[in-house]
Amino acid sequence: MKMKTNIYITSLVAFASITLLSCGGGKKDDAKAAAANAAQPVKTVAIQQSAAVYFDEYPATIVAQKEVILTPQASGTITGIYFKDGQVVQQGQKLYSIDVPVSNANYDNAVANYEVQRANLVKAEKDAARYHQLDKQDAIAKQQVDYADAALTAARRQVQAAQASINSSKANVNFGLVVAPFTGTIGISKVRVGAAVVAGQTQLNTVSTDNPMAADINISQSDVFKFEKMKTKALSEQLFTLVFGTDPYPESGKIDIIDRAVDPATGTVKARIIFNNKDKMLRSGMTAVIKVKNDHPEPKFIIPNKALVEQLGEFYVYVVTDSSTATQKHVVPGRQLGDRIIINEGLSPGMKIVVEGQQKLKEGAKVKL
Repeated sequence: MKMKTNIYITSLVAFASITLLSCGGGKKDDAKAAAANAAQPVKTVAIQQSAAVYFDEYPATIVAQKEVILTPQASGTITGIYFKDGQVVQQGQKLYSIDVPVSNANYDNAVANYEVQRANLVKAEKDAARYHQLDKQDAIAKQQVDYADAALTAARRQVQAAQASINSSKANVNFGLVVAPFTGTIGISKVRVGAAVVAGQTQLNTVSTDNPMAADINISQSDVFKFEKMKTKALSEQLFTLVFGTDPYPESGKIDIIDRAVDPATGTVKARIIFNNKDKMLRSGMTAVIKVKNDHPEPKFIIPNKALVEQLGEFYVYVVTDSSTATQKHVVPGRQLGDRIIINEGLSPGMKIVVEGQQKLKEGAKVKL
C-alpha cells in the first residue's frame, strides 16, 4: 500500500512540473510577440524638393596662354644679355647677342662684292654710252655696240645678285640677335655671357604671358555638352573656382576653349579655363583643383545618406504612412553631396522618411515618432 501511495505522489509532482514549465514557456512567447508588435521609436523628416547645387572637382595644371622657349638660330658665343631675370620684356626687345664669326665674314664679303659689282656697272654704263655715241657717227661696228649693251645688262644683274647676297648675309648676322617674340615675362637665363650655343638646340630662356593665366583640365566625353553650354555663362555666375589645398583663388574663371577632339589614349577632352592674374599669384606649372558649379534647373529631392537602406544592390527608404506604419519605398539615388544624397526617382513631396531607427524595421512595422 505504501508503494502505490509513493507512485501516485511522484506522478502528481511530475505532472505539476510539466504544467508549470508549459505555463512559463507560453508567457515568454507572449512577451516576444508583444515586443515584436510594439511600435518602434524612429525619427523622420518630411521631404520637399529643393535646388541641387554641388561642385564637380577636376585636377588642373596652370599654364600660360602664350609660352615660347628661346633657342638661337645660329651657333656661336653669347656676347651680351640685355634683360634682368624675371622682368617684363616688350615684343621685339633685344634679349641676347651671339657672335657668329662665319656669318659676319660672309656679310663682309657680300658687301665687298657689291661694291665691286657697282663699279663694274658704272664702267659698263660709260662704255655703253660711249659706244652709242660713236654708233651715231658710224665710227664703230654695230657688233661692238651690241656687246656693250649686253655687258651693261649683265652688270646690272650682277649688282642685283650682290644686293641679294648682302640681304641674305645680313639675315644670317641677325640670327645672332635674339629678341622677344611677344610682350611677357622672361625667366631665369640658362646661359651666361661667353657660353657657346648651338643653333636650334641650346635653350636660352623662356618667355610667357602672365595675365590672364589658364588652367587645363581633362573632362569626360559626356561632360563636353555641359561645358559647351557653360561657355555662354557670365563670369559673375562664378561657375569655376580654383582651389590650392584649402585656399580658394580669389578670381573666378571662364571657359576659354574646349579642345577639338577626344584623346584616344584617355578618352577625355582638354578644356582650358582662364583666370585673371593681375596680382601675379599664378605661375605656369602650378597644380590645383578646379571646382565646377552644377546648378540643376529642376528641383530635386535631397535626403540624408543615413536614410538609405541597401538590399542586394537596390536602395530603399522607409516611409511612414498615416497609420503610423513603415513601408519600404524603392528609390534611385543620384549624386552624393557630403552627408546628403540626391534621389532621382521614387519619392513624392510631403513623404515622411525614417532617418533613425530603420535598422529594426520591417515592412508594415508599427512606428512611434
